[in-house]
Amino acid sequence: MRYLSTRGSAPPARFSDILLEGLAPDGGLYVPEHWPRADLAAWRGLSYPALACEVLAPFMDDVPRLRQIVARTYTKDVFGSDEITPLRTLAPGLCLLGLSGGPTLAFKDLALQLLGNLFEDALAARGETLTILGATSGDTGSAAEYALRGKRGIRVFMLSPHGRMSEFQRAQMYSLADPNIHNLAVRGTFDDCQDLVKAVNADAEFKARHRIGAVNSINWARIAAQAVYYFKGWFAATAAGAGRVSFAVPTGNFGNLYAGYVARAMGLPVHRLILATNENDVLDEFFRTGRYRPRRQAQATSSPSMDITRASNFERYVYDLVGRDGARVAALWRALEASGELDLSGLRDRIAASGIASGRSTHADRIATIRAVHADYGVVIDPHTADGVGVAARLREPGETVVCLETAHPAKFAPTIREALGREPERPRGYEALESLPQRFQVIDPDPEALKRLIAGTGQA
Repeated sequence: MRYLSTRGSAPPARFSDILLEGLAPDGGLYVPEHWPRADLAAWRGLSYPALACEVLAPFMDDVPRLRQIVARTYTKDVFGSDEITPLRTLAPGLCLLGLSGGPTLAFKDLALQLLGNLFEDALAARGETLTILGATSGDTGSAAEYALRGKRGIRVFMLSPHGRMSEFQRAQMYSLADPNIHNLAVRGTFDDCQDLVKAVNADAEFKARHRIGAVNSINWARIAAQAVYYFKGWFAATAAGAGRVSFAVPTGNFGNLYAGYVARAMGLPVHRLILATNENDVLDEFFRTGRYRPRRQAQATSSPSMDITRASNFERYVYDLVGRDGARVAALWRALEASGELDLSGLRDRIAASGIASGRSTHADRIATIRAVHADYGVVIDPHTADGVGVAARLREPGETVVCLETAHPAKFAPTIREALGREPERPRGYEALESLPQRFQVIDPDPEALKRLIAGTGQA
């Protein structure tokens, strides 16, 4: 498999070349040259590790130890069950896919545990070191840090918006004492953090000298790994008798939903991908109108991991939308930088054909959804998952089974659960006193040059 840049001017590369990279040299995102075809009959009934190997092998065909790496990643010890992503039926036509069994209690673990093991294997084989620079709105940071903590030859610099994550999320990241982990709280929003990552990656000389890599969903390996649980969820739902299966996906950076788009492109017969945003509804507006208008600043909400207005993976989607024309994507993104919006309303037929529906959820909506799910089914869900469940309930069609993707454990968002249910969410064992642990982080301004000086002045792992 070869990989191309969405902006068309970077040379094609193999998976082993792009694994340790962030953006392509021309500023675009890597995408596979073609979509592999799924063998649904052969894949049905496989265990999660075996299924992951089948889905990932075409994308990672130059990773010689892929089967061993996958087997080491997806275990009951790491994810809490042999199923890895158990499916729970809440009601006829409504299911919940459990994605919070990993070490940081969030769906990001499913991709980042694999990514950490892929990094370790590749660096050991090459005798190289790597500097990870990432941005998080809450869950990516902790999932990446827990996947990479203590790994030889890897430094992690994780940018997070100062004061905009939940107390649990902050404590989960900032309490790590591993010397290779560096938490940087940026005075700004997640979009500012993401812009800093892009600015540092745009300095080709600095990026090469310090071996800058990425764990955000701009890294293709994360998207491929997330596509696996769409197959697993579809197999489980259809085995339980579902006909038309759709997925409801809470999303801010478009990576989780784009992974479903990839599974659908591989031949998984997903009826619809139902995109759910919070009040930061840039993506919902696009799929309703064809206009993409990032806001100047993200609104702080009670589903903070989705407080994003510029979705990185949206560029990958647009690349397909315009017929995989990299030069056109590059021109569109130059226009976006100049005018602040993209008008693709002339492609409404192609947008509709991609099978994506969308809806918006507010604080009042998610509180009501958390209460209703608990009252009706005895299940407590986190506010991001509530955005997905609430939008799915409004948009579900007759005869359609909607599988809602769980985002995180509700313990990570105690204030919202207290407001909705009047009590504390239960905490998994080992997390009882998380917020009382010492925290280690540095507050910085959104200044790319200052960030580069900080990275250059910090010792190697």
